Amino acid sequence: MIYPIVKYGDPVLEHPAETVTEFDTPELNKLLDDMFESMYAARGVGLAAPQIGISRRIAVIDTSAGEDPSQKLVLINPQILKKEGTQIIEEGCLSIPGFREDLRRAKKVTLRAQNAKGEFFEMTGDELLARAFQHETDHLDGRLYITHLSPLKRDLIRRKIRKLQKAGEWA
Repeated sequence: MIYPIVKYGDPVLEHPAETVTEFDTPELNKLLDDMFESMYAARGVGLAAPQIGISRRIAVIDTSAGEDPSQKLVLINPQILKKEGTQIIEEGCLSIPGFREDLRRAKKVTLRAQNAKGEFFEMTGDELLARAFQHETDHLDGRLYITHLSPLKRDLIRRKIRKLQKAGEWA
């Protein structure tokens, strides 16, 4: 099932998501499959559960955009352990369509998470994967990438979105 992507302005995006405590259930496995399907349909490389209206600490990532099944990652209850270096690259978000900004993020990130069976693992990613780790973890903490922008840039984006909302073009 392809879920619609929740857009900026929905409260589910602004609150920390709930910790997952039940693993390896048919419901969780179906949700993970649906999240990958929804992410691919939206042409994303990462998707957090709050972005489909579900307040749970779950994210899926595939930096190959569906080209390489071995790149599929499930992150449940992820925590960033270590950040190294800096990269400044244009970043966008499925929940804020049509907007992209240069953003400073760590170049290399190590995180600890659980898989669908509840098993803990640690993983280090760099470049795009490091960016995805940070972006999706932010979603699970109730933050959007625009919170990392200067107040001026953030306000400009918010004003443009308000105009789109008033025009009925942001639903």
